[in-house]
Amino acid sequence: MKLALHWKILIGMALGVLAGILLRNFSWGPEFISDWIKPLGTIFIRLLKLIAIPLIIASLIKGISDLKDISKFSTIGGRTIVAYLISTVIAISIGLLIVNMIDPGDKISDETLTELSQAYASDATKRIDSAQSQKTRGPLSFVVDMVPDNIFGAASSNGNMLQVIFFVIFFGVSLLLIDPKRAGPVKDFFDGLNDVILKMVDLIMLTAPYAVFALLAALVVETSNPDIFVALMWYALSVVLGLIAMIFIYLLVVKFVIGKSPIWFLKGISPAQLLAFSTSSSAATLPVTMERVEEHLGVEKEVSSFVLPVGATINMDGTSLYQAVAAIFITQALDFQLDFSDQLTIILTATMASIGSAAVPGAGMVMLVIVLEALGVPKETLMIGLALIFAVDRPLDMCRTVVNVTGDATIALLIGKSVGKLSEPKPKNWDDNLEQVR
Repeated sequence: MKLALHWKILIGMALGVLAGILLRNFSWGPEFISDWIKPLGTIFIRLLKLIAIPLIIASLIKGISDLKDISKFSTIGGRTIVAYLISTVIAISIGLLIVNMIDPGDKISDETLTELSQAYASDATKRIDSAQSQKTRGPLSFVVDMVPDNIFGAASSNGNMLQVIFFVIFFGVSLLLIDPKRAGPVKDFFDGLNDVILKMVDLIMLTAPYAVFALLAALVVETSNPDIFVALMWYALSVVLGLIAMIFIYLLVVKFVIGKSPIWFLKGISPAQLLAFSTSSSAATLPVTMERVEEHLGVEKEVSSFVLPVGATINMDGTSLYQAVAAIFITQALDFQLDFSDQLTIILTATMASIGSAAVPGAGMVMLVIVLEALGVPKETLMIGLALIFAVDRPLDMCRTVVNVTGDATIALLIGKSVGKLSEPKPKNWDDNLEQVR
C-alpha cells in the first residue's frame, strides 16, 4: 500500500526527532548532523523560497486574467482583507482570554528569570534594535513600502512580497483592460509559466519527507538547556492551547459556513501544515499551500492566487495570538500591571503589527517588541522580558506558523465559496510524479 504524502512527512519528522535525540548523546553527533544532515533541509527550504516569487507572479496574473471582469477582482480583494482582519482580531482575543485564565507569568521564579535574562540578553537587544528602526517610520510608511521603485529589485527578496503582489495586481488589472487579442499572447505565456512552476513544486515535494527529517534532527541537537523549557511550561501551554483553539475555530468555519468535513479539510491541507511546522516560514510553505488549496480543496486559481500570497504577508493569526500571550506573560512575570484599556491596546497594536510583517522565522519577536513598547514597558525591562521567552520561541514559532498557514487556507475556502469559485478538487498523485521522474 502506498502511503499518502502527509504520512511520509510525519514519519520523516518522527525519525528526525529520534535521530537527533540519539546522536546528541555522542560527542561527534551534533557536528555530524550539522555538516551532513542539516544541509538537506536547508536546500529544501531554499528551493521552496526560490520558486515563491515566480509562483506568485505567474499564478496571480493567471488568476486575475481569468476573471475577465475587474469588478470580480475588487469583490475578492475587499472580502479577503476584511476576512483576514476579523480572523486576526479573533486570534488575539483568544490569546488574551487564555493567558488571563492561566496566569503563566505568576509561575516563574526569580532564579529562572535571572538565568534567562543572562542567557538571552544579546538576542533580545537585536530584536529591540530591529523594532526601533520600524517604530521611527511614518504612519503611511506601510503604504509607501507597498509600491516598489524597481520590480526586479523587489522580486529579488521574499521579504518584499507585498511589493511584488502590488506590481502583479497592477499588471494583471491592466491586462484585463486592453484588447483581448493583444492580451492573449501575454496570458498564454503566464499560463504556461504557471504550469511549469507547479511542476517544480511537485518535484520539490518528492524530497519533503527527507527534508523534514533533516530539519527536525538539526533542531533537536541545537536545542540547549531543556530544563528551561520545563520552567516555561505554563507559558508554552498557554500559547499552544490558544493555537489549538484557533484551529478549532477554523474547523467550525469549514463545517458550518463552508459546509465541508473538517477531516476532509485537514487531510487536504496537512502536508502544508507539516512543512510549516518544519520550516517555521509561511513564505517557504506558500508554494505547497497553494498547490494543496487548489488541487485538494477545490479553490479555483483566480481566488487562491490572490488570497494565499496576500495571506502569507498580512494574515498572521498564530503569530498575533502568540504576541497577546507573550505580552501578558512578560508583564505578569515582571509585575508590570495592565488594565483593560492596555489589553485593548494589545489587540489594536498586534493587529496593525501583523500587517506586512515578514513571513519568515522570528518575525513575531520583532512584532512583540512593538506591542510591548505600545504598553509603555521600559527598554531595560523589555530586554529582560524578551530574554524570558527566547528559550521556547523556536518550537512555538513552528506551532504558530501551522496556524498561520491553516488560517490562510480557511479564508481561501471561505472567499472561494462566497464568490462561487469552489469546485470539486482534482488531487494529483504524487507517486505518479515520482514515476515520471524515474
